[in-house]
Amino acid sequence: MSKVSTEQELNVSAEKVWELIGNFNALPQWHPAVEKSELSEGGTIRTLSLVGGGQIIEKLEKIRDGVFEYSYSIVDSPLPVSDYTSTLRIRQGDDDNSCVVEWGGRFNPAAGTSVSEAEKAVMGIYQAGFDNLKKIFGMP
Repeated sequence: MSKVSTEQELNVSAEKVWELIGNFNALPQWHPAVEKSELSEGGTIRTLSLVGGGQIIEKLEKIRDGVFEYSYSIVDSPLPVSDYTSTLRIRQGDDDNSCVVEWGGRFNPAAGTSVSEAEKAVMGIYQAGFDNLKKIFGMP
């Protein structure tokens, strides 16, 4: 099983970032690859419509608002991974106006995909989200 993770410092409070990204249905508001998100099954399943076509179905595994964290798994996806689980978490920074967003996942490469190809695809998704968060919060 492969494991990848990355983090992004932001000059914004953890609470403010959580207001944007902490809702399981909020990906279209902050991730540039996601055009639309629809919840089903009592809010535990989200169907993501991707920019340019395609969709990903994900299941909310747990959410911990008090510590700014949620975990989810992929049910169905065109991504080159299988058995994917991920956690998105925000840590308070050194002061009240900074935080660190952490995003990591565990998965197996899909059949016919190398470990490095699968890891590169997942890291590209994480980085695109982080790059857009920096834009949203006015950081270079």
